[in-house]
Amino acid sequence: MVEAASTKPEAASADQHRAKPQPDIRLGVIVAPGLARDVTAKIASELTDDLQALDMGVEWRTELRVDRLVAPPAKTTEILDAARRKLLDANWDLAVVVTDLPLQVGRRPVSRQVSPTHGIAVVSLPALGALHLAPRLRRTLIELVGELVGEGGSQWSGDGALARLKRRWGRGVLQELATDTVDRPGALRLLFVPEVLASHLRFLLGMVLANRPWRLAARLYRALLAAVVAGAYGLVTSDIWRISATAGSTRLALASIASISFTSGAVIVAHGLWERAPDRHLRDQVILFNVATAATILIGIATLYAALFLMIFAAAELLLSAQAFGSGLGHAVGTGDYATLAWFTASLATVGGALGAGLESDEAVREAAYASSTDSDERKES
Repeated sequence: MVEAASTKPEAASADQHRAKPQPDIRLGVIVAPGLARDVTAKIASELTDDLQALDMGVEWRTELRVDRLVAPPAKTTEILDAARRKLLDANWDLAVVVTDLPLQVGRRPVSRQVSPTHGIAVVSLPALGALHLAPRLRRTLIELVGELVGEGGSQWSGDGALARLKRRWGRGVLQELATDTVDRPGALRLLFVPEVLASHLRFLLGMVLANRPWRLAARLYRALLAAVVAGAYGLVTSDIWRISATAGSTRLALASIASISFTSGAVIVAHGLWERAPDRHLRDQVILFNVATAATILIGIATLYAALFLMIFAAAELLLSAQAFGSGLGHAVGTGDYATLAWFTASLATVGGALGAGLESDEAVREAAYASSTDSDERKES
């Protein structure tokens, strides 16, 4: 009797936990007009059923919209931007787009593209093939939603320890995504941004990592070329040798911070990567987007800075003899002097990279900053 009585509170607690309303994830499904109706007619309801079956601790609410978004021919970045505006206007958390237009990353055709920072996934229906199109699209959409929150949908199932860990992480991300931060009045309004960031840390981290910011500079060829040219100029200019030798570590550190900050800000402003909230209720989404963008650019430029430092240091050791370098400085030199020269020159070269980034097209910068996951033909099932 005692044992039976002790289990009653636990059962009641479990029932209360199950009865507790789950947070909502608002998912928009945008379908281009003219697509096969037998394929897209039940697309929203089927996606809802598939997502609910995953039992991720949230209530999925899908809404179907028929909209071409952009007039063909259109670039993939234009589709993402138009879908992002639609997402904000409809106050969705995420959106998937089924289009009849071809998708490309650079010059490479892909069947799908995912941008967790925008909260948008796009799939080209013709690229999925002609056979078994409806089930293939259904499977693709569940995978795309999984990629938007950090994991592919096929990886949400399974009984292994890794699968359980991924599901736990995915549940946490979805719980954060479903959290709407209440705006505060008066002086407490200053706490809104820190509260948004604190309550969406996992989601924000996933957005930044999905962009692969360490690859940013490698995708901006003009910026990289300008940075290398500026670094080469600093390496052979004796005036820069003397300035670096007398600057001191504090000034060199400030120069590093200033160059990375200036270059990051220049890229964001010059190419319109900063988003404005069209409505107060959307401020939390816009804040997360802007913070993820700023973090991506900062990490990318900092990675460029580190690479420039190593390249300039190696080139200085290889090309500048101790006699020539010491003659320019007026004293005997060692490894520390080479490192100091590389430190200062990397700051100058990074600013030079900002000038080169200004020559990049907006599309190139957006593709580099939001390195969306893509699905090429080799992943499609036959």
